[in-house]
This record gives sequence, C-alpha cells and structure tokens, in this order.
Amino acid sequence: MGITVALQTEDGSRLAVVEDPANVLHRVLPDVEDSAFQWAGTIDWYGDTTFNSLQAQALRKEWDRLIRSAEGGTDAPFLRQVDELLRRAAEEVHLYVKFYGD
Repeated sequence: MGITVALQTEDGSRLAVVEDPANVLHRVLPDVEDSAFQWAGTIDWYGDTTFNSLQAQALRKEWDRLIRSAEGGTDAPFLRQVDELLRRAAEEVHLYVKFYGD
C-alpha cells in the first residue's frame, strides 16, 4: 500500500483523502538530499508528515514541478489530486495536509 494523503482539521478529522495504491509517490518524490525540494524531500515514506498552511503553500511550488514532470503520464492525475488538498490547506484556515507513510 502506498502513502495516504489526507486534508484534515486541527482535531484530526479527515475532510478529504487521496489514496496511493499504485505507489506513485514512491516513484516521484525526490530524495531527501535533493536540495531543490526542501519540502517534498521531507515526506517520510514510512512515518507520518504533516504540513500546515504556510508549509503547504511552499510545498505547492515544488509539487507543481512534480506535476509538470509527470504531464502526459499516468501519475499526473494523482499528483493533481494531492495538489488540490495542498491548495485547500494553504488557502483555508486551520487545515493541514498529512501524508501517512506505509
């Protein structure tokens, strides 16, 4: 099973979830040592990683690069779904995006 990505409230209630059964994130996430991806590189494959509003906004800039590199392929729709969760967290109050490692 791949990483699950959830948009949630402060108390952990899930508002939306994007599952990754095809392990897209394992293929597209940068290595932790890739300095071009300060935020995406911090997503823990086996633990949980949470992004607040400001962090989600910064991560979206990097996420856009991941989407552009996947355009035309089967991974792009999944990456766009995750980007929608990041957008909502960046634009709405007291929302977080949490990546649940497998």
